[in-house]
Amino acid sequence: MATVGLAEQRARRLLLLPLWLTVWAEAWPLVTTTAVRGYDRDIVCPSVCRCDEDFIYCNDRGLSAIPPLPSYASVLYLQNNQVNNQGLPASLEHHLTVQVVYLYDNELDDFPVCLPPSLRELHLQDNNIRTVPRSALARMPLLEKLHLDDNSVSTVSIEDQAFADNPRLRLLFLSRNHLSSIPSGLPASLEELRLDDNRISTIPTHAFRGLAALRSLVLDGNLLANQRIADDTFSRLANLTELSLVRNSLQTPPVNLPTAHLQRLSLQDNALTHMPRGSLDGMRGLQRLDLSGNNLTTLPRALFRDLDSLAQLLVRGNPWHCGCNLRWLYDWLLARGNAVTVRGLTCHGPERARDMALVDLGRLMAECEVPRTTGGRDRAGGAGGPADTSTTLSPPQGSLFTLRSKRPGMGLPDSGLDYTLGSSGVGRSLALNVKPLSHNSIRVTWSVAQPSSSFRLSWLRLGTGNTMGSITETLVRGDRREYLLTSLRPRSDYIICMAPLASGSESKGSGSDGEAEEALVCAKAETSEVGPVNGGPGEDEGSRRPAALPLAGIIGGAAALVFLALVLAAFCWYGHRKGHLSSRDHYTRNSSRKGKSYDDYIESGTKKDNTILEIRGPGFPMTPMPACQPTPPKVPQEDYIVHTIFPPSNGTGLYKAAGHPSDPGYGTNRGYREGGIPDVDYCYT
Repeated sequence: MATVGLAEQRARRLLLLPLWLTVWAEAWPLVTTTAVRGYDRDIVCPSVCRCDEDFIYCNDRGLSAIPPLPSYASVLYLQNNQVNNQGLPASLEHHLTVQVVYLYDNELDDFPVCLPPSLRELHLQDNNIRTVPRSALARMPLLEKLHLDDNSVSTVSIEDQAFADNPRLRLLFLSRNHLSSIPSGLPASLEELRLDDNRISTIPTHAFRGLAALRSLVLDGNLLANQRIADDTFSRLANLTELSLVRNSLQTPPVNLPTAHLQRLSLQDNALTHMPRGSLDGMRGLQRLDLSGNNLTTLPRALFRDLDSLAQLLVRGNPWHCGCNLRWLYDWLLARGNAVTVRGLTCHGPERARDMALVDLGRLMAECEVPRTTGGRDRAGGAGGPADTSTTLSPPQGSLFTLRSKRPGMGLPDSGLDYTLGSSGVGRSLALNVKPLSHNSIRVTWSVAQPSSSFRLSWLRLGTGNTMGSITETLVRGDRREYLLTSLRPRSDYIICMAPLASGSESKGSGSDGEAEEALVCAKAETSEVGPVNGGPGEDEGSRRPAALPLAGIIGGAAALVFLALVLAAFCWYGHRKGHLSSRDHYTRNSSRKGKSYDDYIESGTKKDNTILEIRGPGFPMTPMPACQPTPPKVPQEDYIVHTIFPPSNGTGLYKAAGHPSDPGYGTNRGYREGGIPDVDYCYT
């Protein structure tokens, strides 16, 4: 019994040994900090640095070597200096209280090896580090965050199993280096990995093996293409919440993306041409989807059926074709309302919807044929195809609300042949007739031998040498017998094909493709030039002529207004000039007229001259001459001076020469003459 009890005690001690070691590793920094603070209080902060308790600031000092540091330091700011590997003192590894070191933007060529083992966070970005040796990382077993951005690290310069001795490493940044593949031997504890702006072109199946804890993966700015990414590469990352593949060469999203916890998916600035149906299925937690800067024209129905948590949809920079192919997305956005923020969903085609937002096409979207579901679930995103469909509305023309597809549901004649199709075609159960109506429209009529639930109408424009263009197709109700194709290109050959569809063929997919191809009837039509077309030259010319009138009218009206303005200006100038001359002559002839209450000079536009005209002559008597009184006796003759002036009162003053002998200039302008001013300066004749 004693032997058994002793064995149990030894077993318990062995089980408790790892626990004691872990507790000791956690408590060691606290013990050393207490000891150092008790005995090293007399250590002075370096003169070139600034110390704030255990934070040592030696950054931006132009240092080439690290000065002696206090032993109680926990955070060292050594960035933005000129420190090289020789400038790192060997004593630095004895600072057992240091947990964070900032050494970015220095001149390090090799990974530093004399760092303290207590380090938790290390910043080495913006250096020239070329290698990552395992021995250097093994000196820091507690390291959690490592920043190696903007260095010269390559895939072969990372030693095999370099991170094997760092079981706590959670964050690894290797952005803007020279990596050509995913580094191997990454620790299983990694939660955030940044490998953006490298030269990674291939991701094999085992690249992320063992990284079950990874939550954020950034692979922006690499050389990734769909053909070089293994199918199950990302499916192993079950806990991934953020995946960024910006600025690569992807044509479609990678297959088998993790769906359980993904919240942010960034695929902007790639070469995406289409989103495969089901590529986003199961992403119920996705909150942000960025598809900006690609070549997407449409999205397949039910693509967003599982995106119940989507809050941001960024799709700017894509040539969206807003036809009936996006009617489901229009309904989905209306159903979500303010719960989702959409940026950049602007239509580039067709012309009727150019530069308009999809949510603003309510009136036009109402003209689309909307399927009605009679069974199964019907979600806002269009979850799945309905079991039974019937059409309610039909598009009035085929240019706006069409579905452009690289893989149409029906075939067309081989484009490499020299077509002998005419303007009509007759099949087993359908007769088709096409007729151009104008330079951009064709009328399609048909007759059938037996009723059909709907018809599939397809058309394509032939390029140079009958090369195959993009096929456009739409569904037409079974009770219709004509359709108008509009917004076509002038002087172009079009092949128009039609096939009757059996009931349920729209929803069952390719179940009756063989029958549809057998019943396919095609005809050929050519649009005319921009000008009069067959069947109504007078009417068409009259309808197009007003379209050219506004511009001509504007130009003609502007020219007429300019001409009238010039004529009016010339007339006014001539009248003004003529009035000026006539007023001056009139004043000359009638300067002695009386009763004028305004200034003739002002009337004629001439500046008034107030110089004095002085006339000397013998005096004359000034006597009243009443009609009924005799002439009074003649008074002695005196000398008078008559000054003809133009004072402000515009009158004529008579002044007696002897009136003011003491002031010869009083009441007159005689002071000019007597002051020595020549007559030419103040008078004229």
